[in-house]
Amino acid sequence: MVLLQACSGAGVAPVVNRGKVEAATSATITQRDTNTKSAAEDTQQNTPGFHIVNKGDTLYSIAWRYNFDYKAVADWNAINPPYTIYPGQFIRLKQSPKKKDTPLKPQPVVKQTLPATLSQPATESPPQKTTSAIKKPRPKSTLSNGPIKWSWPSSGALVKSNSPTSKKGINISGKSGQPVKAAAAGAVVYSGSGLLGYGKLIIIKHNETFLSAYAYNSKLLVKEGDNVHAGQQISEMGQDHTGRNVLHFEIRRHGKPVQPTQYLPKKHA
Repeated sequence: MVLLQACSGAGVAPVVNRGKVEAATSATITQRDTNTKSAAEDTQQNTPGFHIVNKGDTLYSIAWRYNFDYKAVADWNAINPPYTIYPGQFIRLKQSPKKKDTPLKPQPVVKQTLPATLSQPATESPPQKTTSAIKKPRPKSTLSNGPIKWSWPSSGALVKSNSPTSKKGINISGKSGQPVKAAAAGAVVYSGSGLLGYGKLIIIKHNETFLSAYAYNSKLLVKEGDNVHAGQQISEMGQDHTGRNVLHFEIRRHGKPVQPTQYLPKKHA
């Protein structure tokens, strides 16, 4: 009897909720997959020396983010005008090491003898049809070929800010919705909110040397590719990270920030 009771007791399996076990196992697998995916994304985003193009990026905004001249970034990546890029594309942020060019060996010249029937000149040639290339009219460019005549982008007092962005330009205080105007004629090369620390941002290309930027807007009134003239309203003033109604304005020369007050008129509009 003792032996039978012992065997009977040892053979009783513990009662387990199968549903809970399956749920716990599924949650563990899901968490493991999530962690693996996050690690892969972190590896992709932290690729040194490269920027992975996100939706809304332009070559100009990427160059602006890293304080490079857009022409240099285009050259490093062999991207030609109009500088089209695609989401997921890797943009090199430094010059690649140059490869030594291997001189090409001259190819031997092979003389070909034409048959007698083909070597005789034709007595009459058929008339050749001439076609003229159709040239589509290009949109009138507003890029300046000479010195740029700058104007203040908005009226208001200059205020200080402690953000890293503020060190690259000036901040002009005002009212919510106050008009923000183009400081000079040019073409809009970025209009969006993809640059960290700038809020809703507009970048205008004035020529091959100068770009200007207008940050912390509440509303953007122009889009990429638009040509604007000096004094044209391009946006409405918004708020910075502290909640103040302010416009952050920058001028960049060959991709490097310069002091805007060196170029703007002495009298503040």
